[in-house]
Amino acid sequence: MNLTNFSFEVDSDGIALATWDMPGRSMNVFTEGVMSDLHQVIDAVVADPVVKGCVITSGKDNFSGGADLTMLQGLGQAYETLKAEKGEEEAMRHFFEESRKLTLVFRKLETCGKPFAAAVNGICLGGAFELSLSCHHRVLSDDPKTRVGLPEIKVGLFPGAGGTQRVPRLMQTGDALQMLFKGEQIRPLMAKNMGLVHEVAPKDEIVEKAKAWIRAGGSPVAPWDQPKFKAPSGKVYSPAGMMIWPPANAIYRRETHDNYPAAKAILASVYEGLQLPMDLALRVESRYFAKILRSKEAAAMIRTLFISMGELNKGARRPKEIAKTSVKRVGVVGAGFMGAGVAYVSANAGMEVILLDQSTDAAEKGKAYAHKLVTDQINKGRAKTADREALLARITTSADYADLSSCDLVIEAVFEDPKVKAEVIAKVEAVIGENVIFASNTSTLPISGLAKASRRAGNFVGIHFFSPVEKMMLVEIIKGEETGDAALATALDYVRAIKKTPIVVNDSRGFFANRCVGAYLYEGHKMLIEGIPAAMIENAGRQAGMPVGPLSLTDEVAVDLALKIVKATEAQLGAEAIDPAQKALLTTLVEGEGRLGRKNRKGFYDYPDGASKKLWPGLSELQATRIDPDDVDFTELKQRLLVVQALEAARTVGEGVITDPREADVGSILGFGFAPFTGGALSYIDFMGAKAFVALAQGLEARHGARFAVPENLLRMAEAGGTFYGEAAAKKAA
Repeated sequence: MNLTNFSFEVDSDGIALATWDMPGRSMNVFTEGVMSDLHQVIDAVVADPVVKGCVITSGKDNFSGGADLTMLQGLGQAYETLKAEKGEEEAMRHFFEESRKLTLVFRKLETCGKPFAAAVNGICLGGAFELSLSCHHRVLSDDPKTRVGLPEIKVGLFPGAGGTQRVPRLMQTGDALQMLFKGEQIRPLMAKNMGLVHEVAPKDEIVEKAKAWIRAGGSPVAPWDQPKFKAPSGKVYSPAGMMIWPPANAIYRRETHDNYPAAKAILASVYEGLQLPMDLALRVESRYFAKILRSKEAAAMIRTLFISMGELNKGARRPKEIAKTSVKRVGVVGAGFMGAGVAYVSANAGMEVILLDQSTDAAEKGKAYAHKLVTDQINKGRAKTADREALLARITTSADYADLSSCDLVIEAVFEDPKVKAEVIAKVEAVIGENVIFASNTSTLPISGLAKASRRAGNFVGIHFFSPVEKMMLVEIIKGEETGDAALATALDYVRAIKKTPIVVNDSRGFFANRCVGAYLYEGHKMLIEGIPAAMIENAGRQAGMPVGPLSLTDEVAVDLALKIVKATEAQLGAEAIDPAQKALLTTLVEGEGRLGRKNRKGFYDYPDGASKKLWPGLSELQATRIDPDDVDFTELKQRLLVVQALEAARTVGEGVITDPREADVGSILGFGFAPFTGGALSYIDFMGAKAFVALAQGLEARHGARFAVPENLLRMAEAGGTFYGEAAAKKAA
């Protein structure tokens, strides 16, 4: 054998051990070379009569993260090339065969006639878990970091190397569908209880446990290849089956609104596959996989949620000439909801935190929030009491600015008032070292303006967290006019250390995310003012692909905060900068009705104790006119809610706020949930085509006003037939 990615040895009992350890990589992934090596391993095991069976394990801390999605992305490019050269039929035939190579090697292993066992430690996801499922026996390490799962749905794909066929043959169909739809990572004991794996053992015993199974005469025949095999839920066409499939179809539509072709393909693959023998079932799965792999949704989601996000997480925007920094002690000024969240995520990453407020009691309340968060984790079995004590020990509360003197980074999270922030800046700079970076967690105030209160504007940067800090994965890093590379690099290193995804934006009011969110909220308010029923507005938002409707999101943000932003904008930019009808609506809700949002259980929705939220019946009384629901173009409502955000994203590019389309797309999905199936706000335009998008926006402008006006940069792009990613690549190459 000529193996590159595996080592292979046979012990005195005739049991082979294939150890997957790709050179030069921190994580094993499936590539053409790995598949070739697997073929050689299987052939060697089968050909040698001395070998009784084989254990597959990893030589790294993790088993494998699955397939290299850049390889799958390359298949699409190869398809287009072959289509141009030899026609669509030949291109599709080649694409289909290439896309099912992993399926074929796994099936070869499964039916080779000798037993294979997987000994898994650490992460084992996607194609790697499908490899494990094709083995006849699976042993997981009980290490806290060990996880298995099939997360492909999260990047617009589905498990296309046998996952949709083997999982439903191991567990009840309803449970299998739920697992495939959610794409969650599963802990070892849960995986065993679900019937996905056979054993859980200490890390240093998993290989021996797997060998012991082979030594004891483990069967080389998978359950579904046994002549009398019956699926756990019985036949599809049976009384039991009919209790599963109609509800499954309804749940699929409720959860996806038909926006995710991969989810529909999962449903179809399982439904059809369970009616067929395994080899035919795998072929059905492969045909759906080839179709989904060529979909624009998969292309968009792979690019944004895998490739772009991975590049940003690895420091794609970090100044290369600045040496890596290590933030060991963070000062957080302001122990309110945001500051307390920042203190928690910093301490959770192992940093020492000084949490400062006007009084020690106020700071202690912020620390109590960290206590609550870890306690919740303990109650769910995800942390131990010792973890809580260790984390809390890393948070020191204070009311004395002098305690910030030893910090490497200070982040202010005080009230959104320039005067208050200026006072904090002066007090902090009086005690910290000359080279310490100061960051403002402001959500709307321009960083350059705030930096005027600083004596060291070069060390002043914006680090904008989203609420709630512990859950939201995005952080906006804002460069002011004078922000230096050292400040930017430190901010990026800090965000990476707390395991969040950073995007770098240039300064402007509202930066990137809040500008787009503001457009979404305003469009919902505008629809309500027009007389459109509130329920239709909310349903349009969700069916367009947003996590919640614009009225619900306003409640989450806080209705009174939305009103404050409108008033502040009017005060600073003039009456023409706001819509008086929106101001009147918000004023009535806040000042007339005392409806502040979710925080006081009254906003656009009511939040009764022990019951689901419901739209406030009084909303209809605030509408001067009411449109008959039958007269509403529901498709246009969905378009308005997405187009208005995409236009704002395009404006940020034209203004130089966003300089890299990856950041707009990753930021729009992680920051405010912009329809993930589109790949993000700019990908929404790129995949539709700039010319088609401009025509759509201009039609909306003619009917609904200047907020749908197309910016000049997008008009030029449409005329030239360009894309945001194409223009960015051209600039980089120039």
